[in-house]
Amino acid sequence: MCTEKQLLSGNEAVALAALHAGVALGVGYPGTPSTEILERLSQIGGKAQWAPNEKVAMEVGIGAAFAGARVLVTMKHVGVNVAADPLFTMAYTGVKGGMVFVSADDPGMVSSQNEQDNRRYAKASGVMMLEPADPQEAYEYTRLGMELCETWQLPVMLRMTTRVCHSKSIVVPAPPSEPVIAQRFDKDPHTYVMVPAFARPAHRRLREKLEKIKEWNESAAINRIVEGDASLGIVTSGVCYLHVREAAPEAKVLKLALTHPLPVEKIRAFAASVDRCLVVEENDPYLVESLRTAGIPCDGKREMYRFGELNVGRVQRIIADDASPEPAPARGKPPQLCQGCPHRTAFAVLKKFDCVAVGDIGCYTLSVLPPFETMDTCVCMGASISAGLGMRHVLPDDEARRIVSVIGDSTFMHSGLTGIADMVYNPPKTGHVVIILDNETTAMTGMQEHPGTGRALDHSRSGKVVIEDVARAMGLTNVVVTTTAAEFKKALAFALNTNELSLIIMRRVCRLAENKIKAYEAALETCNE
Repeated sequence: MCTEKQLLSGNEAVALAALHAGVALGVGYPGTPSTEILERLSQIGGKAQWAPNEKVAMEVGIGAAFAGARVLVTMKHVGVNVAADPLFTMAYTGVKGGMVFVSADDPGMVSSQNEQDNRRYAKASGVMMLEPADPQEAYEYTRLGMELCETWQLPVMLRMTTRVCHSKSIVVPAPPSEPVIAQRFDKDPHTYVMVPAFARPAHRRLREKLEKIKEWNESAAINRIVEGDASLGIVTSGVCYLHVREAAPEAKVLKLALTHPLPVEKIRAFAASVDRCLVVEENDPYLVESLRTAGIPCDGKREMYRFGELNVGRVQRIIADDASPEPAPARGKPPQLCQGCPHRTAFAVLKKFDCVAVGDIGCYTLSVLPPFETMDTCVCMGASISAGLGMRHVLPDDEARRIVSVIGDSTFMHSGLTGIADMVYNPPKTGHVVIILDNETTAMTGMQEHPGTGRALDHSRSGKVVIEDVARAMGLTNVVVTTTAAEFKKALAFALNTNELSLIIMRRVCRLAENKIKAYEAALETCNE
C-alpha cells in the first residue's frame, strides 16, 4: 500500500484511512457531501456496500462491530436522523470492534433541506466525536477513532462538513495496520440485549465511560494550543480553525479535536490565560453553550453568523463584533432538471392535470422551479407517500382526488415501503395515487446503485428488488408500469378517478447514467460468458 504523500479530498482521505486501519466493511447510504467515501474505498480495494437507508447501514455496522471487526459507516447529516434509533442504544451496548461513523454536515445547505448541527447528536446519544479540519486530519482522525473506539468500546462520530469533505490538500499516510479479523461473536446478553433490566446498568456504564474519556481528553495531544497574543484567545474546531488562523494569525488559539466529551478544564485554563476568550464555530452555539454551562466566560458570534458556512472574512467580522449587514452573495445559476431528463415528461403531464404533487428528495424535487412548478411539498426521504395519505384522509373528496405522491426509485427503497404499508393498512376513502419516477439509478448524488438496480456498489451483479412485484405483494391493486408520455397520461387519468390504491411507475433511465449502465451491463454479460 502506498504511504507516500498524496493530494486527497477529505472523503478520499477517510477512505484511505479506513483501508490502512484494516476496516473489514464500509457501509452507508449515498448523500452529498459523504458519497465519495465508500466509492473511493471500493476503488482502492476495500469492501464497501450501499444499504437501502442509513438506519440499515448503522445496524449492519453495529453487527460487524459486535463481532469484533473494524467498520466504517457513512451518511450525510440528515441521514443520522434516520439512523438515530440504533445510534442511541448502541451507545449503551458499546461495541467490540472499532466503529467510526461519518456525519457529513452541510452548513449553508449546499445540497440539503436543512443545516442541522449534528454535534448535538454526539452529546445527546453519548458517543465520542472527532472534528477534522482538513484531509490530513480526516485521515488521522479516522484511524484514531478506530483506536479510541476499541479502547473505550464506544463508537466514534467523525463529524465532517462539506468544506472538509470536498476540499483537497496533501495527505501523508502512516504505515498500514494489521487487519483485525473477526473470528466469532462472544455471547454476552447483559451487554447486547437492551431489555430494561440490562439497559439501566448499561446507561450507568456509558456515563462512567464518558467521565473517563473526558479525563483522558484533558491531556490528549490532539487538542492543541497555538501560542499567540494573549489579548485574544480563540476556541475553535474543525475547518473553522483554518479560517481563524488566517483571519487572526496573531491570536492565541485552542484547537479542539475530540469535541465530545469536551476537555472542560483545559478550556477553562486557556480562557483564564487570555484577556478575551472568543468561540468561533459554524451553525449552532454548541461550544459556547458548553463553556458557559461550565462557568467559563466567553464571547460567541452574533445570531446573524449562525447561518451558512464561515470563511475568513466572516470570522474577521465575528472577531470585530461587526453587526452591519453582510454583502449579498453573488447569485448563481439556479439548478434545473437536465435537458432530456425523463422526469420532465411526467411533470409536464402532472401540470396539465393540475395535481397537488406531494414530493420527495431527489432530482425531481427541482420540478418546484420553472418551467414546471409542480412540486408542492418536500420534507424528507419517503414523506411524499405518508404526507400524501394524510392529505387524502382529511380533504373533501374533490380536493383529495388531486393529491398524488411523487417519489424516486432509490428514495422508494430508502423510505417508501413503509408508506405503502400504511396506504394498504389505512386506505383513504378516495384511494391514493403514488407515482414512482424510476430512472434506474440514484441520480442526484452521482448515479449510485440501489436495491432496485440489480447491481452492487462496484456495479457487479447483485440481487434485485422489483418495485412492481413488491407493491402487488403488499396489496396494491392497480399497479401500472409506463415508459411513454401517452402511457403515463392514460394511467394517471384512470388513477385520479378511481377509489383504488394506485401505483404508477414511470420507468425511463436517467440520460446521464444511460451509457454507464449499458457499460456495466455489457461487462456483466461478458463475465457470465
